[in-house]
Amino acid sequence: MGIRFILLVNKQGQTRLAQYYEYLTLEERRALEGEIVRKCLTRTEQQCSFVEHRNYKVVYRRYASLFFLVGVDNDENELAILEFIHLLVETMDRHFGNVCELDIMFHLEKAHFMLEEMVMNGSIVETSKSNILSPIQLMEKAS
Repeated sequence: MGIRFILLVNKQGQTRLAQYYEYLTLEERRALEGEIVRKCLTRTEQQCSFVEHRNYKVVYRRYASLFFLVGVDNDENELAILEFIHLLVETMDRHFGNVCELDIMFHLEKAHFMLEEMVMNGSIVETSKSNILSPIQLMEKAS
């Protein structure tokens, strides 16, 4: 399958966006998010950006005040996922102009829409920034 979940978390550990590509109950999601966020936020910048947790490999990257965490299968390529995180940030930067936590909070539906354009059923299906953003720009024109 590939990607199991994508989380955007602030420095205080509050989840700002969560997208799951496998079924987990609300309690399982809360527990998983809490464990992973604690594990990733306590790591120093000198440590690598890959963490193994339960049956997931978590790849994360910090941009400004946001942590982008992606949970993947153990056989997934970590560097490809880091590149995916960078593409997601660049796409959001292009749309919001230097994306920050407030952009995610006030435009959550647009952030989810970007993810839905990029990832389908846990597989990356679109990597072109202009193809990802064109439906959002069309929706903005129509409103």
